[in-house]
Parts: sequence; C-alpha cells; structure tokens
Amino acid sequence: MDLKIKIPQGAVFIIDELNKNGFEAYIVGGCVRDSLLGNKPHDWDITTSATPYQVKDIFKKTVDTGLQHGTVTVLVDKSHSGGGEYAFEVTTYRVDGIYEDHRRPKEVSFSTSLTEDLKRRDFTINAMAYNDTDGVVDIFGGRDDLENHIIRCVGKPSERFDEDALRILRAVRFAAQLGFNIDESTKTAMKNQAKYLCDISAERIREEFTKLIISDNPFMIETAYELGLTKVFLPEFDLMMNTPQNNPNHLYSVGMHTIKVMENVPKDVVLRYAALLHDVGKPECRTTDEKGTDHFYEHQKIGSEMAKEILRRLKFDNETIERTTRLVFYHDYGIGGDLGIKAFRRFLAKLGTENFSDFIAIREADRLAQSEYNQDKKLASINNLKKMYETVVSEKQCLKIADLAIGGKELIELGMKPGKDMGDMLHELLEEVLDEPGLNSKEYLLNMAAKKMK
Repeated sequence: MDLKIKIPQGAVFIIDELNKNGFEAYIVGGCVRDSLLGNKPHDWDITTSATPYQVKDIFKKTVDTGLQHGTVTVLVDKSHSGGGEYAFEVTTYRVDGIYEDHRRPKEVSFSTSLTEDLKRRDFTINAMAYNDTDGVVDIFGGRDDLENHIIRCVGKPSERFDEDALRILRAVRFAAQLGFNIDESTKTAMKNQAKYLCDISAERIREEFTKLIISDNPFMIETAYELGLTKVFLPEFDLMMNTPQNNPNHLYSVGMHTIKVMENVPKDVVLRYAALLHDVGKPECRTTDEKGTDHFYEHQKIGSEMAKEILRRLKFDNETIERTTRLVFYHDYGIGGDLGIKAFRRFLAKLGTENFSDFIAIREADRLAQSEYNQDKKLASINNLKKMYETVVSEKQCLKIADLAIGGKELIELGMKPGKDMGDMLHELLEEVLDEPGLNSKEYLLNMAAKKMK
C-alpha cells in the first residue's frame, strides 16, 4: 500500500490552519481506509485536538453540525479548495461516556489524545488517521487487517457492540462491501449480542442492511442469518432458510434460492429487495402432495402482502414499497407457458411498461437459480414475453387511459359530467382497446361512448 495519501486541497488547508494554531489534525476513518485500498473516499472527515469553539474561532465560515458531539462543518473558500470539495466535517478528539441503550453514550467528553479518539471506533480498518507529516497513524493494526482482508473490532468486541449494537450489522456490511472475512472473536461477540439489534431504530437497520444487499456480495446475508442477526430484524428470512423445496424445479431451500436470485440481479435497491422478498410467502404457502412434492400456491399474492409489511417496518418510502411489492406479486407471471398478446397487454397495463425491464431481470434471475428441469420451456416463456413487449411498444399500443384517443374533454363535449361515471366510461373504453388496439381511434371511441350514454 502507498503510504502517501492524496488529500483534497480543502482538507489540507484545514489541517494546515489547525496546525498553525497549535492543534493536531488528521483525516480519519473511512477516507483513510478507502485511500489505502485504492478506492475513492465518499467523505473526508477530519479529527483534531481543537475544541469545536476553537475550530469556529479559526475558520470564518462554519456550520454547527453537532457541537455536543464535537462536530463542526467547515466551509472552505474555493480558492483554498482548488474549486473542488469545500465542506468538511471537523470533529474534536473525544471519549465516550457510559452506554446504556446500545445506541449512544450517556455523555461525551473531549480529549487531546488521538489514541483515545481512535480507541472508541468500531473496527481496526476504520481506526486509522493520516496527515502528510505523520503519515498513517495505525495503533490497532488496521493496515494488517486490510492486507489480510479481515474485519476486526478495536479492542474487545463485546465492548464495541455494547456501545452501539448497529456495529454488529455493520461488520457484515463491511465484509460484504469489501469482500473481507470477519475475525472469529468478533463473530463470537456478534452472535452473543445480536439480540441488542432490537434497540436500534428501523432507519439505521435499513441503511446498513441495504448497503449489504446491494454490495457485490449479497450472499453475506447468510452470515447475518447464521449469527442470529436476521432473526431480530427480518425473521421471515430465517423461515425461508428453513423451508425446503422438494420440487423438480428447485435445487435449494427457499432461503438459499433467494440468495442465488439476489446474486443474479443488478445492484439496484428495488431489484435486490424484490429478489430478497419474491418468495417470502412460500413458507406460509407450502403444501406437500402424496408424492412428496412441495407446492407453493398463491405465494406471490401472500408474498407481496408480506413484503409490504416488511418494507414498511424498515421505514422505506412509498415509491420503493410500491415498485418492490409489484415485482413480488408479478414475478411468476407467464411461468405456466406461452400467453396470448391480449392477456399480455392486460398484464403490462397493470405492471407498467416502466417496470418491465425489472420484471424480466427478476424472472431471469429466478430461472438461473432453479434446477435444469424444464429450463428450455422457461427460457422460451421469457423470450415470448420479451417479443410481445417489443410488439406493444413498437406499435405504441394503448395500455392506460392517458393513451386513449379521447379523454375527459371529449366526453364533456358529448354531454357527460365529470365524476365517477366519466371515470367508469374511460375504463370501459380502455378495456375494449386492450383487447383490440386498432379500436383506439377518436371516431370509434366517440361513437362507442355515445352509444353507452344512451
């Protein structure tokens, strides 16, 4: 690893100014880790022996980001930042007080010791500091752990997890993002203290878990399961891991199949969550026939309802919930064989053309995570859906009321008043056009509407 880190000019300016005024200052944490790995840091955090008010006295433009925790955002004039990044968080060395809720310290006190500040951080790879004078300050072996691809707690793992239980999930998230292994003593503490994740807000859980599943290694959710993490915030996944699929179409349990599907879709939040939850209804729907074959009738419908509850529990926004649950509901559409264009148009009208590529991504990933039984038939079914989609789109066939050749204005001219009857009329006309796209002409629809109004 190169020991010379290229720091943004704005950060160099802040560090130099703090040094000129008699204070220590370093970039710290994730930006050091990412720089040593050859990755571009997302943020450049600075730690210093100066108190927040001393920082405010030194720099002209500051924002009180979190004075009680020692953090001030310094706004650097672009002449000092090279026209690049100009807002940097500067945090005073600190020592955390007693943690009583596995979330935050009861009190925070400031320190003049960099060692004390680094000692309270989560993992060794995040507990390194750097400036151009001292180079990398690595007290806890972070560089070795980077070299060996290890996630290890600073000091005693049990103490770090007592301080903030979210770190238990963060360990898996970092392992997934970086492709690292988790140190065994850290794993042991994670398993013993996983139950404390119940003290963490849904929003913080969602943020870490989402980073895990959209990483290059979403299969690390299996580690979260094995260590008892998902049992706390996603118990439905534990049921999936323990639900077999004794069916010629499948090779794995519901949970392992789900992991394979997640690996086969792009790193997109909606797609990864749709993959995660597409079969969430299967444990509840599983039946076994007299031949010992498992069936999962209506798992799509039940699964979409469960997915909505789970995503709400994780405090997702309504758009993400709607898009994800729609994919869960329709993910098996057309799996029984070839479909006619009329049925497909109705399906596409409900799915929305904007969601079709995501639907296909889930369908193809689902197929790749199954056995080779009937694979040719499944592939042909997917290709048939793609061809029908191309036909509908290329011919600009009507799929929604907004695509009709007439609208409310024309119906008012026919003498219809705005309201429920008008909405019902437009829906009736759409139904006819979905069956036969050629009927979508102004003349025909006006005549049809006039007849229906009599």
